[in-house]
Amino acid sequence: MAKVQKAENTQRESLEKSVRALGGTWDPSRGMQTLRDAGYHPSEKYIREVYRRLADSGLLEKVDEHRAIYFVIEK
Repeated sequence: MAKVQKAENTQRESLEKSVRALGGTWDPSRGMQTLRDAGYHPSEKYIREVYRRLADSGLLEKVDEHRAIYFVIEK
């Protein structure tokens, strides 16, 4: 269980680092490709969850109320 949780935290940290470094607009496909390039196999549902957490922390802002599209507002 701890190994799974550690892998999840590493994925989330990797995605957050990329979001901060690259900025701009993020949708689920961009997040999935970013994590795939880093060697992970995320689901779209997982990416949406991470985006919601990053929005709650003030890093992202949702720009489309009907779709999971976010913009980086903090560097």
